[in-house]
Amino acid sequence: MPAESMNLIMIVFLVFMIALMWWQSKKAKKQQQEKQDFRANLQPGTEIITIGGVIGKVVSVDAQYEEIVIDSEGSKLRFGFNAISREYVRPAYVSDDEVDENGNPLPQDDADKAQVPVETAVTAAATGTAVAETGENAD
Repeated sequence: MPAESMNLIMIVFLVFMIALMWWQSKKAKKQQQEKQDFRANLQPGTEIITIGGVIGKVVSVDAQYEEIVIDSEGSKLRFGFNAISREYVRPAYVSDDEVDENGNPLPQDDADKAQVPVETAVTAAATGTAVAETGENAD
């Protein structure tokens, strides 16, 4: 009986491995097709990033020779289609003044007020007095 259960476990494991390999192969083919479609449909004016990290706008595309010319800050560079990584989307930038220590956005009404030194705020909280925007205790 233990030999039969071992064989069953091996068969289940083998089927699982084959299914996993098939799924990964299908996923890789889909990603490869998406990249080929992206590269084939590149138009002048599209911002891209190369596999080397060069960011620029497409100036011209030569499908016959599979080459692309990009303009990166005034320098025109020519790359092969395989060097194009993806379309470049500038990441959103949030200043440290716009978020609290946990990364949560500050309320809009608090963002316009002047900051108060920590020592003044602690003293005011301990004595129960209000703190003016200038940082001085309100008496």
